[in-house]
Amino acid sequence: MTRIAAAVVIVLVLAQASFAADIKPVRIVTPNNMIVLIVDQPSLPIVTVNVLVKAGAVHDPDALAGLAYMTAGMLDEGTKTRSAAQIAQQIEFIGGELATQGAQDFSTVTLRVLKKDVDLGLTILSDILMNPIFAEKDVARVRGELMGQLQGEKDEPGVIAIKAFDEIVFQGNPYRRAANGTEKTVPKITRNDLVQFHHTYYRPNRTIVAIVGDIREHEALDVVRKHFGKWTKKDGVPSTFSPAVPLQQPKLKLIDKDLTQANVILGHLGIDRKNPDFYAVSVMNYILGGGGFSSRLVNRIRDQKGLAYDVDSGFQANVMPGPFTVQLQTRNAAANQAIASVVEEMKRIRTEPVSDQELADAKAYLIGSFPLRLDTTGKLAALLTLVELHGLGLSYFEDYPKAIRAVTKEDVLRVAEQYLHPDVYALVVVAKQSEAKINPEMVLGKP
Repeated sequence: MTRIAAAVVIVLVLAQASFAADIKPVRIVTPNNMIVLIVDQPSLPIVTVNVLVKAGAVHDPDALAGLAYMTAGMLDEGTKTRSAAQIAQQIEFIGGELATQGAQDFSTVTLRVLKKDVDLGLTILSDILMNPIFAEKDVARVRGELMGQLQGEKDEPGVIAIKAFDEIVFQGNPYRRAANGTEKTVPKITRNDLVQFHHTYYRPNRTIVAIVGDIREHEALDVVRKHFGKWTKKDGVPSTFSPAVPLQQPKLKLIDKDLTQANVILGHLGIDRKNPDFYAVSVMNYILGGGGFSSRLVNRIRDQKGLAYDVDSGFQANVMPGPFTVQLQTRNAAANQAIASVVEEMKRIRTEPVSDQELADAKAYLIGSFPLRLDTTGKLAALLTLVELHGLGLSYFEDYPKAIRAVTKEDVLRVAEQYLHPDVYALVVVAKQSEAKINPEMVLGKP
């Protein structure tokens, strides 16, 4: 990096960090224990509302995997007073956007409207959250659509690989199940299951609402009280789960598919978002494989050896410890060599200090790119709900760049040694196995 380029990076980082630090959310807890986060951004007459409900797939019974995902997906399929068509027409008429989504730890509903339409938008949003009817005919249709989605995933080697990986790494923990269920569990989901799940988990005291845009604090609180004030809370819902048990020895899963490219996932249990080492781990992972074309894995596997066009690593830090993964695609015949190179780089970063330049580049990118996660009302609203979910505090937007800046080379070496396990990992290879010829003794570290 030239001196001029370095100076430009520093200026951009400082300017963007200042922008992030200017975000000052207001946090309110309503009488029914719903948490409301407000950021007034009057630059455009747009308001985004992101609602996060602690009603994720972690709460699915094993026999009904996909229940939370399907419940979230059906919220806008009709309420006690509006049909699905009426909901869509009313949102379309005001030029708004309304979307629902189920995930592992939570489910979300997102609304985006012009400021003048906030009241109508919240009327519809609160209606689908509080009053879905889950009509039998719609349940049957959505269930069929979900089955079609699951059928389609059988032709996606990347999806096949990650599902097999999760089953190995998260034994005994809900993260082992795909949020959208399986072909065995989805057909068992009934209307009554959906109604009961909604009744149990969709409650104000399990809900975080972020409101971002051209709206004053008192205006936001007025519409929240108007539309959610009568929503009744429910206590005593179980929210603890058995932790995933770290692997005690390497595990190998080979899946035979007629492919020209081997899909490889290698990894193990990682960290949760509240882990105080999260920031040091982020810097370490950027250097290892999260930094795109500047990472060590890309330099070794793509640039030096020409084994894969792209390879990346990442820690998915969730409410509970998520996975650490390295993912790549390579020629079937090159799979063994690529896997060996991944393991070698994992070992190297645990034993050799990173360079000053690697550390500086990682920090510059992570700090400089942070505001890009906040540059729309939608991104900021979504991030706000996650900040609250993980208990990161309202000063998060100031704390993040400070925490990244404070990471040292010693920190990188320490967390690499603590959180990377190049001798005990799960490896899934989806490939034409007759060509890949994966060597179990080499992969699993056997003599």
